[in-house]
Order: sequence, then structure tokens, then C-alpha cells
Amino acid sequence: MTPEERAQHRRGPVTLGGSLRPARTTDQRLLEDEAAGSWTHSDPWRVMRIQSEFVEGFGALAELGPAVSIFGSARLPEDHPDYACAREIARGIVEMGYAVITGGGPGIMEAGNRGAQEGGGISVGLGIEVPHEQGMNAYVDLGVDFRYFFARKTMFVKYSSGFVVMPGGFGTFDELFEALCLMQTHKIAMFPVVLVGGDYWRGLLDWLRSAVVDRGMIKPSDIDLLRVVDTAEEALAVLREAAQRHDASGAGATGR
Repeated sequence: MTPEERAQHRRGPVTLGGSLRPARTTDQRLLEDEAAGSWTHSDPWRVMRIQSEFVEGFGALAELGPAVSIFGSARLPEDHPDYACAREIARGIVEMGYAVITGGGPGIMEAGNRGAQEGGGISVGLGIEVPHEQGMNAYVDLGVDFRYFFARKTMFVKYSSGFVVMPGGFGTFDELFEALCLMQTHKIAMFPVVLVGGDYWRGLLDWLRSAVVDRGMIKPSDIDLLRVVDTAEEALAVLREAAQRHDASGAGATGR
């Protein structure tokens, strides 16, 4: 048996390996253009599965309390400076009385969960079924596995009082712009979105301030939804400032 055949695949609460390891994820099957009319036989049942993911997620996280999500690359090793920074930020977050939520995987996600555990706080992982899934990292105290990205993304937004966004790829960008869009359109209350690493994010911000603003696609003030920092302490200072504003306004710890 090859290493790929031995690898495990997580599908919600189910783990599949060997010959049972599927070639496609649940999201892929949902979004594929199937034979004409076939959706009438399969999609109604998918609705029940989607509903169950929301029910399971809400049930698992309903009593979590205030939390901050940390996003970033799954590809960074333990000895990378960004890993150390995310770990330090997570420790500071739990010292403020917040839980830490990540995607539950390796890299920055592992660093966030690890820092939360080391700080004596609650470490949450929201996993997702993807090809070559690696499963939850060892530092997750409360883990929920999802089949569908949209169900998982709802949990991040609903139960987070802030986003800390470390350098990452498409998945990180997806979560970042999801939050910005929801705040811009007033679908959710404003909460801090902290970009860590000015060198990494500068090109994106320059593009937003020039091409995007200049063409009228967003307002200059929309960029104020983002705070850019370079150190863990600076990130924590932004989160503390936001928490103090919420407390002063009477919105409670989360402001959600």
C-alpha cells in the first residue's frame, strides 16, 4: 500500500482510508454540473446533511463565549517566524479571556491552537474536508469537522469577535474578504481585522488604495476596516483596544 493509499480522509465525523478514500470531496460533488434532472434525486437529501452541519456546529460552539479567529498558511513549519508570532498572539488572546479558533490544521493553525493551550485557554479547530486532508492538529481541545466550506465559514464569523490574519494563501484571503464584505454591507457588526506582517500585505493594500479605490470599486474608508501590524504585541494591542471600546459601549465582550 502506498503512503497516499494509507492517508486518511476526513468527511465530517467520518474517517476514510485505503480503498475507501474518495477521489472527490463533498463540496466538489455538490457544485458539479450533473446529468440533467439528477439533482432532483440527490440535492434534497444534501439539504438535510447541510442542515445537520449547521446544527452540529451551533451546538458545539453555542457556549464557547468570546473568541478570536487566527488565519494563515497551513504550509509553514514550526521553526518559521510567523509560526512563533501566531503562537505568541494566541497566548495573549486567551490571557485576555478569549478562546482561539483556527481551521484546526497544520502551520499557522497549529501555532494558534498551540499558543491557546499553552496559555491555559480554550483551543478550537474547525476542520474541513479537502484533498489530502491531514486531520486536526494535536493542540485542538474542541474540534468540529465540516464537509461544506460555507457552513464552516458561518461558524468563524458567528463566533468570532475578531480576526487575526497571518500570511497565507487563497484560503486565508477567502476568510479575510468574506469578513470585509460582510462588514462593508452591514451584515455583521464591525470587529477588528488585524493583518500581521506589513511586508507581506503591503502589495495588496497598495492595490486596494490605488486601482480599486481609484476606479470607485470601494470607498477609501473601507480600507480602514483593516489594521496592519508587524508584531504580536501590536496585534494584541489592537484587540485590547477593540475590547475596551465594546465594553465602553455596553455591547459586551464580543459585540456580536
